[in-house]
Amino acid sequence: MTTTLRPTEPLQRDPDGVLSRHFQVCVNSRPVGAISLATDPLFGPTVARIVDLSIEEPDRGRGRGAVAALAAEEVARGWGCTRIETRVPGGAGPALRLAAALGYVHRNRGMEKRLPATAPELPAGSRARPMTEAEYGPWMEASEAHYAQSWIDRGVPEAQARAKAVTDMTRLLPQGLATEQVLLSVLEHEGTRVGTLWLSVAGEGAFVYDVEADARFRGRGHGRSLMLLAEAQAMAAGQRTIGLNVFADNAPAERLYESLGYVPVGYSMYKNLL
Repeated sequence: MTTTLRPTEPLQRDPDGVLSRHFQVCVNSRPVGAISLATDPLFGPTVARIVDLSIEEPDRGRGRGAVAALAAEEVARGWGCTRIETRVPGGAGPALRLAAALGYVHRNRGMEKRLPATAPELPAGSRARPMTEAEYGPWMEASEAHYAQSWIDRGVPEAQARAKAVTDMTRLLPQGLATEQVLLSVLEHEGTRVGTLWLSVAGEGAFVYDVEADARFRGRGHGRSLMLLAEAQAMAAGQRTIGLNVFADNAPAERLYESLGYVPVGYSMYKNLL
């Protein structure tokens, strides 16, 4: 039996140049599922995304999804893409194993926590304060550079990584320190600055965009204190959940988040198209 993709619409192109198309997954012309493919609006036209892939229950476990994903790679190559990405839900073990078997590499995972009834307190000697305007400029410059390097270290071409860093930081902090529903904080311990926290309390859940213990004070528990601060600030804003992203090779951070009760909700994976 032959598994193929059948377009269900013409190739779509939005005003920003993003391509997209929906397909049926067919076996000998019989529809057994669906897949959606698009180019990435941030990384540009050379990066494709499998937005959604589903196989109907009776046809699962027969390799239909694997063949559909490989066929999507051929479509992406035809669009001129050199990389393809996808996001696998946190509880989808079979999908995660399939992606790994097809050569996709785990880049980062989203994690989330249901907040407790009582806000945590900071350890003795630690206190938080808002970031000042004088601190914001250097922090912004360093954060943007570090964010871009994080993508470069994980196989993203430098130009794409730096463009994404500028775009993301501008989008998320359009008014800098005055951006609504954003908290930029400095953690001090016994009067000395030891770390920073960037927290968004917009939408239906809080999100930690950046948490950083200063290099000379790492390994002293300040990362945990910063995460406790994030939970307290989220709860003060009326949020009931808090989320974050962690890169795959950051084992110390993963252990910290797991020890605080965070669970995976999604895995971002990529594959270079040769």
